[in-house]
Amino acid sequence: MTAAVILAVAQVLIMSGSATAAVPFEVANLDGAGNNAANPNWGRAGQPYSRVAAARYADGRSQPVTGPNARMVSNRVHSDIAQNIFSERQLDAWGWAWGQFLDHTFGLRQSGTENENIAFNAADPDEQFTNNLGTIAMQRSAAAPGTGVNNPRQQVNTESSYIDAETVYGASATRLDWLRDGTVDGNPANNAATLMLQNGFLPRKTARGNANTAPAMDVDGILLANPNSAMVAGDVRANENLFLTATHTLFAREHNRIVNALPASLSQEDKFQIARRVVVAEQQFVTYNEWLPAMGVTLPAYTGYKNNIDATLSNEFATVGYRAHSQIHGEMEIEAEAGTYSAADLDFFRAQGLEVEEGDEVAVVIPLNRGFFNPDLVPRLQLGPLLEAIGAEAQYKNDEMIDNQLRSVLFKVPNSSNPDCLDGPELPDCFNGVTDLGAIDIERARDHGMPSYNQLRVAYGLPAVTSFTQITGEASQTFPPGTGIDTPASLEFTQLRDPFNQVVDPVADPVRADTTIDKATRRAPLAAKLAAIYGNVNNVDPFIGMVSEQHVAGSEFGALQRAMWTREFTRLRDGDRFFFGNDQGLTFIRNTYGIDFRSNLGDIISRNAGIDRAELPGNVFFTHGDNPPTSCRVEYHITNQWTGSTNGFQVSQNITNTGSTPITNWTERFVFANGQQVSLLWNGVVTQDINRVPAQNASWNNQINPGQTVQDVGFTATWNGVTNARPTAISLNTTACTVVQS
Repeated sequence: MTAAVILAVAQVLIMSGSATAAVPFEVANLDGAGNNAANPNWGRAGQPYSRVAAARYADGRSQPVTGPNARMVSNRVHSDIAQNIFSERQLDAWGWAWGQFLDHTFGLRQSGTENENIAFNAADPDEQFTNNLGTIAMQRSAAAPGTGVNNPRQQVNTESSYIDAETVYGASATRLDWLRDGTVDGNPANNAATLMLQNGFLPRKTARGNANTAPAMDVDGILLANPNSAMVAGDVRANENLFLTATHTLFAREHNRIVNALPASLSQEDKFQIARRVVVAEQQFVTYNEWLPAMGVTLPAYTGYKNNIDATLSNEFATVGYRAHSQIHGEMEIEAEAGTYSAADLDFFRAQGLEVEEGDEVAVVIPLNRGFFNPDLVPRLQLGPLLEAIGAEAQYKNDEMIDNQLRSVLFKVPNSSNPDCLDGPELPDCFNGVTDLGAIDIERARDHGMPSYNQLRVAYGLPAVTSFTQITGEASQTFPPGTGIDTPASLEFTQLRDPFNQVVDPVADPVRADTTIDKATRRAPLAAKLAAIYGNVNNVDPFIGMVSEQHVAGSEFGALQRAMWTREFTRLRDGDRFFFGNDQGLTFIRNTYGIDFRSNLGDIISRNAGIDRAELPGNVFFTHGDNPPTSCRVEYHITNQWTGSTNGFQVSQNITNTGSTPITNWTERFVFANGQQVSLLWNGVVTQDINRVPAQNASWNNQINPGQTVQDVGFTATWNGVTNARPTAISLNTTACTVVQS
């Protein structure tokens, strides 16, 4: 049957408002309504979040429970005193950037008008910042209609709960009508199939003339001075940061690319719906096939759509579990070939207070507070360099520490007396106000009636803890002499280690301390701080307890956060009738038009940002190599050793993937204890750094399948003729391997 015949007999389906399509598959509503045919409000925008556990309010209805002052807690738990600590699994910034793009697809609480400001104590011995307002501004989320008076208060999700590319298309016909090329009359079905772009970038609020008629967009920070410069997208938060705006732009371009690949004989509405169906499936495919495994979340196998699963986003997940603010780096660094930017561009960057370094390449360093709500930078920086920068920037470790760019000066504009002081230890001198995202995370959980940390663990099938050391995995919850809960020295770092588990001296080697650290020890245990703040483990705020947990092996999360993600993403998959595994037109599109949704994120970037696919990693979520294996084994054999004018030895290694997933692009890491120096390596590539030895795959052995062994990754090296200790620990893509020595 030809495409024309299929389209001719297809039914006309209604999509959120008056938009129609004649494609031979059902079109999902923009707001998620009707995804579940028997329960059309499940997952629909504008509905209350679901709950896993009973709401916890001081009065049983609406009043938030009391607890330690959130800023005081933040100063003692979240403060990183300007020390970078990176993901121990070497994720790059795509981890948090994709997470935010996804967050803005399925969750946005309805804001309210009740003030719930957080008190600010300028006399706190751990306080470094000035706050002329005296409080940290916060408003409670709005109460869902009919709740909070005679029954527990609930909160409303203004987004559809489904992974449906709402960030690209919006949740209403009105917003989509403005976003699509063509007329603006409330009916997107009579518009062109393409999304409106201005010179390849998201349209500004002024794109159709009167900015007042453009869809609402959040404006803050730098953008407050010129709100009509805001870029417009499916979600109101698209201007929050450069990486987010770039990702929005990427998928708007991808939609238009698909439209342009379709036959001209199709109607504009049919082309739009086909492209939308593919983009939705691409967002889901990247999320489940790349991003979740990269974050260390393993889901049960998909067995098909289940109409008894309510995919409505849970309040616990939206308010507590889906918070990874610790992962966000305090600056963005863009690198491009010399000549990429004009002299006018470079002058513009400098005028913005950005650091510009010129040479064979040009580097633009953007403190995070200059990357917030600053869409004017996006077209000047260009999409390709921006997207490459996300993958080149190492992601911070998902732990209790949050960079001061978010923890103290979120969306703030520097004071006029010191406008160029934008990052690092000098940051407190730059600002007169405080917005603390970590403190707001604590207080928001109280606002939403979240269970305590232990209650939340039980609700997710985990045992309650009985000590603070059970939370953190530390040996003690006692303050060492000379430290205490109100002693700034308690925050100091006593030891920093890199991915080779080698101690790094921040004074002797500041570059390595700022760029490679993934393990850190502080003068006082985190458990001691939690004990002093809360007194009893049953009093711990859920967000604080969750981010303080020791990570599960092979994951970016502690046990509670991983359990929350596992439950939610399983339900978002299994309860979505339009999940890619349930097809809904995807096979028809592939067979008829040759357009396949099964693209990884690197493929999508390459197609739309002018970057050769070979220049991007196979898995763009990792700074080095690919997804770490679940397990591995290395046989390390010294096959020859000699002394003389040059003392040398020869090693042959067999590297085996004993896990369940393929390893594509690998890096083996070990440390020589006695000053040995590799002189030649075969079946791999090595660049030794003092005693640290990273050995990367060769072009012909870059993939190791489960059960497969790469034979004879060998080398010759020099030694001192006295001691030639074998490496005691070897890792593969950050996973510690079983080591067999001979």
